[in-house]
Amino acid sequence: MPDHDSSSAVGINSADIRLVAMNLLARREHSVRELRNKLQRRFPDDEKIDAQLSQLIVERLQCDVRFAQSYARQRISRGYGPVRLREELRERGVSAADVAAAMDEMEIDWCAVATDVMYKKFGLRDAIDLKEKARRVRFMQYRGFATEHYQRLLQE
Repeated sequence: MPDHDSSSAVGINSADIRLVAMNLLARREHSVRELRNKLQRRFPDDEKIDAQLSQLIVERLQCDVRFAQSYARQRISRGYGPVRLREELRERGVSAADVAAAMDEMEIDWCAVATDVMYKKFGLRDAIDLKEKARRVRFMQYRGFATEHYQRLLQE
């Protein structure tokens, strides 16, 4: 009887890699880098992983622009701005071009998002002194907003 050790590199089936990748993508969007990292933990054959990833991209089952849009929507709903989003997406392996395409398609009014974030954190009261203004600026910068998104809120 032949030995069927599925853990060896020779016994890795491309269909198994595809099934795991499809299961991951069914749960949520993933960047190519995230998907590759997760598959490499389970399968030692990089060539087969790359072949399956390429096939998923061709079939439009994986798309970094779609991942970037999904990720951005989630992070925007939690009050994060474009500077931070771009950095987080870059860390997840999404190219600057794909990030720009995703952001352009979404047509986000960052000033409105910044206004919501500012009012949620600080309420309707004005900053009474420079120390309070500086605190608000630091908070908005940490959240990833550019000065032009929130500057008018500090002047009101």
